[in-house]
Amino acid sequence: MTANGSGQKVYVTISGLALLIQLDWPYHPSTSGADFWTLHSEIRPVGKELHAKVAVNVSATVRQVLPSLEPKDAESPTVNALRKEIDRYQIEFLKSAKLIPLPFSSRHYDFKRERWSFHPASEEQICEFLLRKVYWQAKVSGGSALMADSVDAQYLGATPEKLLELAQQMAARGVMKIEGNSAKALDGMLAHADAFEAAQELALEALEKKHAFERA
Repeated sequence: MTANGSGQKVYVTISGLALLIQLDWPYHPSTSGADFWTLHSEIRPVGKELHAKVAVNVSATVRQVLPSLEPKDAESPTVNALRKEIDRYQIEFLKSAKLIPLPFSSRHYDFKRERWSFHPASEEQICEFLLRKVYWQAKVSGGSALMADSVDAQYLGATPEKLLELAQQMAARGVMKIEGNSAKALDGMLAHADAFEAAQELALEALEKKHAFERA
């Protein structure tokens, strides 16, 4: 759900992709006898007749650092593992997609600092990310987008408070309006719709080129 409780929540990637992610709970033990737990998911780029079906496979090592495999504990790192693998061009979007396995392994966890590690995003990257999030959420649902979002903070290597602070700085420029912990797009942002749409197209094109090269 969105910050104001209407429509679908949009997840943005560092590269500018806007995604709708469906997780089919619960995680369940592998039926193959291997020592991992599986959750099926479906990912769709906003506005595209494309999708990816993914079986997220949590390794025994990652299972040990998760308090549980329930949504309250596992949803955030699962969503961010999916986003990170898209950032790494490991997931391909197709019109007719087959189920692909996705290892959710210890490479997503910093054992020295005992925390998840997906992106060490700069302030500039975070600002661009938040602008894109507000734009796409407005396009999909017409609603506001949560700025102090713990899921995004985990993905970006920041804190919810830092995300809100940067959003407030951008709001002072008149591109969006802060309402509590959320933000709504204003005309100043919507005037740059072409840039947000172009970033989505470029990110998809990069994914397609990578997978086309592997098939060649």
